[in-house]
Amino acid sequence: MILQPRIGAYRECGILLVDDQPAVRQGLRLLLELETRVIVLGEAGTAAEALTLAADLRPDVVIMDVEMPGMDGIEATALLVAMLPQCSVIILTINDSSATRVRAMAAGARAFVEKGRPGEIENAVREFSGVLQREQK
Repeated sequence: MILQPRIGAYRECGILLVDDQPAVRQGLRLLLELETRVIVLGEAGTAAEALTLAADLRPDVVIMDVEMPGMDGIEATALLVAMLPQCSVIILTINDSSATRVRAMAAGARAFVEKGRPGEIENAVREFSGVLQREQK
């Protein structure tokens, strides 16, 4: 689902949200849209949909759930990073195991955040989006 095209006179941080639970995507969107330079470009409920949208939207940051039907978020991260190396993937999961963390980082994820920690999600977006980093200096 494409939500909003990236337009405007200044550079924004475009984000793609990927989670199989619509309520999680909605909560993330509401949280992230509080940032002035963040624009949620789209949402995907599956990894395959995320890859298609990412190719079209070319987001700066993708927030990717690990556990989804079909291809998991870690497999999708490896494909996404190969397709869009400038894109930062933040893995979002309820299962914070060291094995999952190692797999995610090996796939090219830039950060690993547990669901239910909105402050950490915001911090990860700030850290891995050049737009927000430049504003804070």
